[in-house]
Amino acid sequence: MVKKINLNFVLITAVSIFLTTVLTTFVFYRHFQREVFSELSSFAQMVDHLDLMKQMQDQGFVQPENELRITWIAADGTVLYDSYAGDEGLGNHGNRPEIAAALQNGQGYCIRQSETMGRNIFFYARRTGDGSIIRIAKEAGNIWSVFGSALPITFLLAVLSFFLCMWIAGRLTRAFMKPIEEMAVHLDQTGQECVYREFVPVLALIRAQHEEIVQNAKIRQEFAANVSHELKTPLTSISGYAELIATGMASKKKARHFAAEIHENAQRLLVLINDILQLSELDDAPAEDLSFEEVDLYELAARCVAMLGPSAKKHEVTISLSGERRILYADRMLMEELLYNLCDNAIRYNKKDGHVWVTVGDELEIRDDGIGIPEKHQKRVFERFFRVDKSRSKKTGGTGLGLAIVKHIAKAHHAELSLESEEGEGTTIRVRFQEQPAEAK
Repeated sequence: MVKKINLNFVLITAVSIFLTTVLTTFVFYRHFQREVFSELSSFAQMVDHLDLMKQMQDQGFVQPENELRITWIAADGTVLYDSYAGDEGLGNHGNRPEIAAALQNGQGYCIRQSETMGRNIFFYARRTGDGSIIRIAKEAGNIWSVFGSALPITFLLAVLSFFLCMWIAGRLTRAFMKPIEEMAVHLDQTGQECVYREFVPVLALIRAQHEEIVQNAKIRQEFAANVSHELKTPLTSISGYAELIATGMASKKKARHFAAEIHENAQRLLVLINDILQLSELDDAPAEDLSFEEVDLYELAARCVAMLGPSAKKHEVTISLSGERRILYADRMLMEELLYNLCDNAIRYNKKDGHVWVTVGDELEIRDDGIGIPEKHQKRVFERFFRVDKSRSKKTGGTGLGLAIVKHIAKAHHAELSLESEEGEGTTIRVRFQEQPAEAK
């Protein structure tokens, strides 16, 4: 980055020097032209006033070609006298631009390039009182010669500027980057002051992203540790029971019991693996990959209640549905999973002769009169692998991932989750969906 800043700094300087030289040369040359024509105009007035042309003609004066050239031209364009050629015939000059302009307007200007010297010749013509024309010509450099004369100085200036810019750019870049590097080193120190006020929003964003990355890494680390622990427990049981059966140490009656335990732990493993895979898919899948469609939440809830009827009967819990038809724009499979997890949790963590009420209206409400959740644990129930009562979870077959999955599904549908619970009295979970999610538009 430092090299890139230095290179851009030098490049900008070089372009600036070049453009400044070109523009300055152009402006200077325009000023030079005005000065030359002003000088020629003053000289023409003097020649006209002193009647020098007649005197020079009478004397036969011929001057060197490196001085001002004076030409006296009649009104019909005939050359009466030329300070370079004397009285020699030079042809008619009536078609020359400066002569035509002088005859019409009183004075005329023209610049023509010398065919031999590659220099510009400035012509100024003035009409006298008797109608004749006095023309003054001067040879001078063109814009390229002016630019060429400035080129050595420009090149020297460019070289000096290059090294000066390299030095200044290095110092400025180091001064500019030092606070940023210090901020990067002390990114975790939220109280650190920012040297550049303009960087405050950027620093806040970087810190927020950094904290989010650290938090996500911590969650993934905890998740991996919890997965390892949760998988290890049933696998240890399966391995132990299988070893007892394989070595013949278990009687026939015990072997059947051990086989049942192996089956139960295997089923628990399957449920756990399925929940882990689903949670992983919800973590990684972008929102556009979800299959949103119009679904009837009441119809899905009715199917869920019917499907969980045997489980409720097994746990001696009554589950019922009430409410009205509610159309949502949602992923059907995820909505079924959300309903199943909420209702299944309400059944599992209930008590004998308990009730589960499922209500569909402006919001989805799952209410039970079960064991409830202590207030100190209510903020953590949606965390992965969190269990209020671990011994009860193992008995009911809970994985500790059900509510975490519910939280992810609600987030994917821009829905709000709320929980109310009182220990020994029951729990109520509400899911409020947006009227028209952005995906439906």
